[in-house]
Amino acid sequence: MFNRNRCLRQLAAITSITLVAGCGVLSSGSSDDEGPIVVGTTSAPSTLDPAASWDGSWELFRNIYQTLLGYPTGSVTPKPDAAKSCAFTDGSNRTYRCVLRPNMKFSDGDPLDARAVKYSIDRIRKIGVRGGPAGLLGSLDRVQALSEREVVFHLNKPDATFPFVLATPAMSIVDPDDYPADALRKDNKVFGSGPYSLRSYKEGQQAELVRNDHYDGFAERKNNAVTIRYFPSSAQMVKALRDKKIDVTYRGLAAADIVALRGRDSKSDIQLIDGTGTEISYLVFNPKDPWAGKLAVRQAIAQVVDRPAITHKVYKGTVDPLYSMVPAGLIGHTTVYFDDYGSPSVPKARKILRDAGIDERVPLTLWYTTDRYGSETAPEFRELKSQLEGSGLFTVTLKSRPWKTYEAGYRDGEYPVFGRGWFPDFPDAENFIAPFVGRQNALGTPYPAPRITDDLLPESRSVSDRAAVVKEFEQAQQILVDDARLLPLWQGRQYVAANEEISGAEKALDPSTIMTVWELDRKTSW
Repeated sequence: MFNRNRCLRQLAAITSITLVAGCGVLSSGSSDDEGPIVVGTTSAPSTLDPAASWDGSWELFRNIYQTLLGYPTGSVTPKPDAAKSCAFTDGSNRTYRCVLRPNMKFSDGDPLDARAVKYSIDRIRKIGVRGGPAGLLGSLDRVQALSEREVVFHLNKPDATFPFVLATPAMSIVDPDDYPADALRKDNKVFGSGPYSLRSYKEGQQAELVRNDHYDGFAERKNNAVTIRYFPSSAQMVKALRDKKIDVTYRGLAAADIVALRGRDSKSDIQLIDGTGTEISYLVFNPKDPWAGKLAVRQAIAQVVDRPAITHKVYKGTVDPLYSMVPAGLIGHTTVYFDDYGSPSVPKARKILRDAGIDERVPLTLWYTTDRYGSETAPEFRELKSQLEGSGLFTVTLKSRPWKTYEAGYRDGEYPVFGRGWFPDFPDAENFIAPFVGRQNALGTPYPAPRITDDLLPESRSVSDRAAVVKEFEQAQQILVDDARLLPLWQGRQYVAANEEISGAEKALDPSTIMTVWELDRKTSW
């Protein structure tokens, strides 16, 4: 979730924040007198049940549910939240123990104990929603509630990233009395223990959050209520901001709107906060396609694609070129695609194809989704088509579908080449490699990579000090480049636009760039 620095402190290593307009020295206070702070986003939840979600629904979950671990402001490693303490209790990273805070309660007053934690995790696996969060629990063998406050996770293999998994909103703790063990809730109600309770919810329109008086965790709420409004487009969201109908925008600002906001007069009453993020965009090649399945074809495409042209012509400099599946700002990031291919070169691409006995134009069909990654997706693929056909080496057909049918299509292996985006589950290089390799992966296209799956990733998971496994991640990324099954294109930046009376927006993104709305406040004096 995207580094100039002016008048704001650094949020964290991967979310360095800049305030572009409206800087000042202020004191903050309660928001009670002026009503709830209103946040606008184009990312509406697909569900309110954590057992079903491995998507943008996490934005809401982070604020209304609670996890054993989370990210206090400024932290890039998981810290106890519902838990009082958590740690591996063995030397092999296979037994993880958490002790809950005493007297924990859900928002309705029901007790939150170790039984509820076990119930919540077991429920995710029992329901097993296709494409759901059970996919994050591959290293989990079983959960034990040893006492009212003590829960132990037994892993089937060493996994130093397991604390990061527990910190994802997917592992939200739910009330066993209100969530069936073998089915999802359908009534748009929430019984959690997060900083806020969900007072009302209108699907696709808005969520009203109010302070949860039973909450006990690290979040220090700067306000008592937040309303989140969901918009179908960036343009409508920005208009609402300018019309003072919302206070903050987050997730979904289009490049044109960002450029317009960035160019406003310094006396503007709108702040634009710009920070490095970890969203990535990439192409996936289907190995079963007669053309995309050829290594030389994939290498030639990698040699032709001009990332800076995409980031400047299509995204107006609001994203950055990416030369590795692991984004900049994370331990283990490299620039392997640039190191191996250098600048775009048609002669080099032509030689790659001719050395493989390919002399004719290569026919390719590129697929993208129309409603998932923003309004620039279609122009981005038109630019890719222009670059590839402009080389004289390819003939490109573009096709698209809405996300629901698009996702089903790539899982069924329909597309020769298709575009995907990725928001990390947790801020670790592992999460930009492991989901994409193996016979069963997040892309639906089997990618056997035994050196990565059998050696490098298990080696990295056995080490708690993530800085000590850079070599393994570098080797894994080199294999990805050698295979050219995945082609990274750009790394996103995160932009938050807010009216000048709002403070805390520069601190309201956690390391996975999920907005923690408890940091938002109204400025009370200049």
